[in-house]
Amino acid sequence: MNKKTKQTFKLTVLAAAVLAAYGPAFAEGPESSVSVGVGNWSNDRPQRGTFDGMRDSGGYLLLDADVLKRDDATGTWWGLSTRNLGLDNREIKAEWQRQGDIGASLEYSRIPRDNPWTFNTGVTGIGTDTLRVPTTGIASGSGANVELGTVRDRTTVKFFKSLGEGLKFNVSFRNDDKDGTRQWGRGGAPEFAVEPISSTIRQLEATLSYARDRLQLSGGYYGTSYKNDYSLITTSLASLASPYYLSQPMDNKGHEVFVNGGYNFTPTTRGTFKVSYSKVTQDEHLPTADITGLASALSPKNLSGRLDTTLVEAGLTARPMPDLSIAANLRHRNFADKTPIFGVVFSTSSPFPATVYNTPFSYKNNVGKLEATYRLSQGYSLLGGIEINNQDRWVPTLGTLYVPFRAKQDETTYRIQLRKSMSETVNGSIAYAHSKRDGGSYRLPGDTYEDRVNPLNIANRKRDKWRAMLDWSPMDKLSLQFVIEDSRDKYSGLEFGLQNGKGKLYSVDANYRVSEDWQIHAWYSRDETKSREITEREAAAASTSTTSATALSDFAEADKFNELSEKGDSIGVGVRGMAFGKLKIGADLEQFRSVNKYQQSLTLQSAGNAYPFLLNATSTTVTPGLPDITNKMLRLKLFAQYPIQKNADLRFNLIYERWRTDDWSWTMFPATGAAPFSYNGGGSTGTATTDGTTVTQNPKQSSTFAGIRYIYRFE
Repeated sequence: MNKKTKQTFKLTVLAAAVLAAYGPAFAEGPESSVSVGVGNWSNDRPQRGTFDGMRDSGGYLLLDADVLKRDDATGTWWGLSTRNLGLDNREIKAEWQRQGDIGASLEYSRIPRDNPWTFNTGVTGIGTDTLRVPTTGIASGSGANVELGTVRDRTTVKFFKSLGEGLKFNVSFRNDDKDGTRQWGRGGAPEFAVEPISSTIRQLEATLSYARDRLQLSGGYYGTSYKNDYSLITTSLASLASPYYLSQPMDNKGHEVFVNGGYNFTPTTRGTFKVSYSKVTQDEHLPTADITGLASALSPKNLSGRLDTTLVEAGLTARPMPDLSIAANLRHRNFADKTPIFGVVFSTSSPFPATVYNTPFSYKNNVGKLEATYRLSQGYSLLGGIEINNQDRWVPTLGTLYVPFRAKQDETTYRIQLRKSMSETVNGSIAYAHSKRDGGSYRLPGDTYEDRVNPLNIANRKRDKWRAMLDWSPMDKLSLQFVIEDSRDKYSGLEFGLQNGKGKLYSVDANYRVSEDWQIHAWYSRDETKSREITEREAAAASTSTTSATALSDFAEADKFNELSEKGDSIGVGVRGMAFGKLKIGADLEQFRSVNKYQQSLTLQSAGNAYPFLLNATSTTVTPGLPDITNKMLRLKLFAQYPIQKNADLRFNLIYERWRTDDWSWTMFPATGAAPFSYNGGGSTGTATTDGTTVTQNPKQSSTFAGIRYIYRFE
């Protein structure tokens, strides 16, 4: 009996036991249903099966249930629901409550994430904290195939109790266990490694709320903890020579207390507030501190990390006139990183200075927002608003900077929107927002190039966004929805980095009721994003362009430009109806296509000429840029459902998927032609040993699913 068969058998027995125990008890009350079936995928589907627990070909158990019971005399509800009980992404929930008095629930869900790539490698020890790289090189692609992925098992318990008029207590606890493997790397050279994952996240929240007359209050506690079973990963050659040590995320915990509430001053005026304080600590012993010859005697033995966050917020909504509504909000957030500053690298060799320090990060954030809506005549309403966001950011004063910092940053956003209720069948709106972000002077690293690299999060930015919507029902049977969005960003402040960005979205949805028994729906959307960045400036090399006889050495400097873009088109159409008698049928056809472009060019400064080519790694010649990446997906879904008796149906499902890609992310382009990228494992020993690791995927994946379900309904 294989693993999948054993799992299916266990789940079938569990389902039978649950129904046997609860079935008779749920003979009265709201309608319940149980669905049991089987299905089969004809081929593996690594890409489309990343999250749904059906990556591999073969058979699967299909089991869903919604079982409910209500006792009208006591106002008590019982419930049991399951989703995908026969799959890896299963969900189960049981709940009990006495309406308005007391209740509890227990939930379990499994969240898989399978890596769609196949890894062929000579590295051993995958899934443990000790990895071994082959001592001698092995041929590329001659190792063992490895599939990586993670599974998160989540359990949640909730409870509530009414303690009197207007007073209620709620508590919830969630436990997440995550296990699996994740692609990683080690060393200065490209070396393949796998991160073993075995961690637990726990969250506890308890609140006491009060609501009576005009006052609403809620206060409580929120706590979280993270525990990692792996603290340090050792990677070395199979001979155990020259080990590398890779640190894992360390254990941490956090505590927060909060209170929020609201008060209705008048029927048209309401005030709200929120206050919270949290402390997050990470005080685990550093795993590398005790390794002889690795850690300096000056290095700390413990991080003693601490982050304190204080939040104060107040809001007011009012309608001072029948046609005017106002909303105002003020928020203050103080994020204080109290982690001690200490040396982490001690070196006198380039590129490091004598001591490199850690960089705690703190900031204070003040946000004010004001919006007003005025109802005009003829169904129009006008909304205007302003939001001011100010930040005071901490800038390191000890050690060497590696990126620019900024102590002040301000952003102001203006928004205006016009709505129109044109008729009972036509409604629309158009909105425009403009924001400007700037701040004080930069503190620069002091390096010629790094002084001019503009970090995205603090760069000066101007943003303009438009959004228009229209709902139109030209006839009772037909409804249409249109959406158009356009956004544009322009960055400034320092010379290199992101320069500008653009985004567009067009979509239309249509629903048409042919008759009482037949309906058709269709949709189309296109989204486009573009960005332009300057990544580097180099002295031009003494070489000749492949498109010009002019030597690059004739020019003083060359800027590298990246023009990045993604364009996606999605279209779908579906139909539902009664074919004959009581037979329900339906079909959905969906198609998606995306194109990613990576246009690169050099601008030769003295002449201003731009060539669509990129300097190669040695900066001696001009070579072609990167090719496009195109992804395509086609999915056809068919179903038929027929009642075999008054409270039972048979449902048939047929799905066809086809996915295509020319993704070159893990591909090399030597003169001999495209080939899978191969990891070089020689970085730790100075020798050119190789672990032979390649990362590949099937660029054409097609699979067909056929399934049948028995659906039983009862009260």
